[in-house]
Amino acid sequence: MNMELTMKIEGMMCPHCEAAVKKALEAIPTVESAAASHEKGEAVVKLSAETPFDTLKKAVEELDYKVIG
Repeated sequence: MNMELTMKIEGMMCPHCEAAVKKALEAIPTVESAAASHEKGEAVVKLSAETPFDTLKKAVEELDYKVIG
């Protein structure tokens, strides 16, 4: 089961922000990979299993970024 999800995120300003979001998302066991872009204001997440959106959202928002969709 491979799923891809795009999260809209506010507050990422630089490559360091992208790296922090990527690391936080990839720490979730069901996340195969994550690619964050501060220029697009989003992160594309590849999942190996169904994962509650709130789990992904919480990982990002703990870094003080805002998930808007």
